[in-house]
Amino acid sequence: MIAGREINRLVNAYCKLRDRQTAVYARCAKTHGLTVNELFILDILWFSEGGCTQTEICGRLSANKQTVNAVIARFCRQGYVSCTEDAEDRRSKRIALTRKGKAYARKIIPPAADAENLAMADMTAAEARRLVKLTADFTEYMERRFAEIKE
Repeated sequence: MIAGREINRLVNAYCKLRDRQTAVYARCAKTHGLTVNELFILDILWFSEGGCTQTEICGRLSANKQTVNAVIARFCRQGYVSCTEDAEDRRSKRIALTRKGKAYARKIIPPAADAENLAMADMTAAEARRLVKLTADFTEYMERRFAEIKE
């Protein structure tokens, strides 16, 4: 187990890298007049065949309902998404891109997804698998440790 200053150094290095990644997405969003949350929600909707519920979006982004609802409402006003009753749960709305929304998202999401894929392809397959495995492990450790924090 790592201890003391070495842990602090590694955590700080990791956080700086995470922040740089977030900044990459923020710059991408900004070039299209979007916030990061709007970009991420547009991405989720683009890749969700048949749409998804607000609860699913909240869970995926770990965002609160108010934040997601504000973005969905804006996209509705712009004609980018439609909200229909969910066949499985009538209390929920199924949110999906409209034809206009797909045309809009097509200029943003596929190029961003391609950039992510190309960045991952710059690694060897073993490196990419290791990155995903280590990130998953660290995320699980964080979830467990943060859950132990007493208020």
